[in-house]
Amino acid sequence: MHGNENERVSDWSASRVPHVAGTCRPPAVAGHFYPAGAAALRHLVAACLEGVPAESRRAMAALVPHAGLVYSGRCAGEVFGRLALPPTVVILAPNHTGRCASPGASAWTAGTFATPLGGVAIDEAFAAALARACDLVAHDPDAHEAEHAIEVELPFLAALAPATRIVPLVLAWEDWAPSERLAAALAETVVSWPTPVLIVASTDMTHDESARSAGRKDRLALEAIRRLDGRALLDVCRRERISMCGRAPAAVAIEAARRLGASRADVVDYRHSGLITGDHRDVVSYAGVVIA
Repeated sequence: MHGNENERVSDWSASRVPHVAGTCRPPAVAGHFYPAGAAALRHLVAACLEGVPAESRRAMAALVPHAGLVYSGRCAGEVFGRLALPPTVVILAPNHTGRCASPGASAWTAGTFATPLGGVAIDEAFAAALARACDLVAHDPDAHEAEHAIEVELPFLAALAPATRIVPLVLAWEDWAPSERLAAALAETVVSWPTPVLIVASTDMTHDESARSAGRKDRLALEAIRRLDGRALLDVCRRERISMCGRAPAAVAIEAARRLGASRADVVDYRHSGLITGDHRDVVSYAGVVIA
């Protein structure tokens, strides 16, 4: 559940996901990336949030990891537990499965994402407004069917803010031009929206390197994030071969937040899978960032 296993949907999970029908997206990785039972999942989420300052920060954006919760859940909890979660949360995620029938930003625009803690509803009005503002965005349920990077964030929202609605987007690019286009449309839509909106980029950091190597590379990526420079983030990931899977979602979130007036990005947590496995020679690393 760490390393490459976090970046591929396993045969176990994919074989148990029924074809998407109607507007309810069923869980793909329950029982694998997190407990399938409601009681066990509530207990794990509570453990990930234990001791996190309940600051009710109002943020424009955040970066959170999406590995198995036993590895990255505490890092995600350090972010979600600090935030005042608004009525709408846009979740940007990488496309791990390669499925994409959209122009690049695959949305799920209606209905709910099911979780063991209950359904998380789609903000259908915001999704429609964003699609009107950006022609990269289109309803593409197949891209979501087996994708874990949005699903793993939902137990925190279901536990902390069950009335919050989401706009899930899976991005199938790594370049700056489409990132900037989507960020501009996101910022435009947020500005026009009558209630607060949080933009979440779902991403892990360096994959399958030693903890020392991951730390060195991640420092370079986090420097660009702290400067609120999405283009520089993509550049440094390419130049230094940083295997940050959600670099495009992060670049979009950073640029949208910058356009909305954000002035700082605080790294509230950084860790790696070796702290759980005991193996520091081959890790996946995680960072939690709050942008305001």
